[in-house]
Amino acid sequence: MSNLTVALAIVGGLVLAALVGFNAWTSRRNTPRQPDATDSLPSSLHQPLAAPGDQEPVLHVEPRAVPGNERHEPLFDPDLPAPSALVVPSGERRGGLDPLIDVIAPVSLDGLASGDAAIAAMPATRRAGSKPVAVEGLNEFTGEWEPATAGQRYGAFQVGVQMANRTGALNEIEYSEFVVKAQAFADAVNGAPEFPEMLDEVARARELDQFASSHDAQLGFVLRARHAAWSPGYVQQNAARLGFVAGIIPGRMVLPAGEPGLPPILGLSFDTQAALADDPAQSAIRELTLSLDVPQVDRGERPFVRMRESAATLAREMDGIVTDGDGQLLREETMDAIGVDLEQLYDTLDSRDLSAGSPLARRLFS
Repeated sequence: MSNLTVALAIVGGLVLAALVGFNAWTSRRNTPRQPDATDSLPSSLHQPLAAPGDQEPVLHVEPRAVPGNERHEPLFDPDLPAPSALVVPSGERRGGLDPLIDVIAPVSLDGLASGDAAIAAMPATRRAGSKPVAVEGLNEFTGEWEPATAGQRYGAFQVGVQMANRTGALNEIEYSEFVVKAQAFADAVNGAPEFPEMLDEVARARELDQFASSHDAQLGFVLRARHAAWSPGYVQQNAARLGFVAGIIPGRMVLPAGEPGLPPILGLSFDTQAALADDPAQSAIRELTLSLDVPQVDRGERPFVRMRESAATLAREMDGIVTDGDGQLLREETMDAIGVDLEQLYDTLDSRDLSAGSPLARRLFS
């Protein structure tokens, strides 16, 4: 065999080895990272928790309404514990209904009414248009306003409708629907309702909605993979180490609040289709979103600080980078500026008795 033949054979072998190595490297790079077998997923990941709201947040340096964001109708919970331009009715707040964000129609009675009769007289749907409607009774024994309860007796009632939420302000049509429902309830319990002037209340609702829209902040950080993609299990394992648990929607996790029943502090979401794939281990995830609904979470939970820490930790552990929704890298100075703006927003909400995470704020900003 000539030297030329030997040289060609060696070169050919090297080229073949290089191709095999390149293909193996490419295949390994494109294979989604898998969770560590020695660090099994916590059982909580298999127990979905209800997580209110699943809309994608957008990063804002200045807290304000999210353009184009669809607003969601809230569920009124009477058991949950204003700008200077707003006209706030005088009088102390009573029960779950609150004159700061509700139109309240008192219903006087000639005598006492039973809770059973009040329950039977409740409107079939507890909303007027997109606004929650609630009925409360003045308990004969406790002297407190409460939702009507069987076996109790009440000396008066009040019917209320929320003036604004993320669907917008209460309008004339919704107010008229509220009046019809309240009047029907009053007739059924032999009561006499007293309704505030519609135009005044609708104007007040618009002012409240304007304030809420200009002080609504929803933040989102996008974590993008630098090189290898991630599998759903890999994302879940790393997030679980930071306290995240599975949400009710596939591809969503939440960081629970310190008190059960409250909205989660943070949300983490990735491609739902990847989470629902027949073989999730082969699903490739190249980005995920960390989200914070600012008015829904008490500032005492330090939500933005924890959001930054979570994003930094996940980026470090999963070989990713933190960007905004447009793919722009989020630097520390940008994060600091957002934090300053959020503190100002918190102070403004506090000054209007609409503190972030409070029952009233959760109703208004939902």
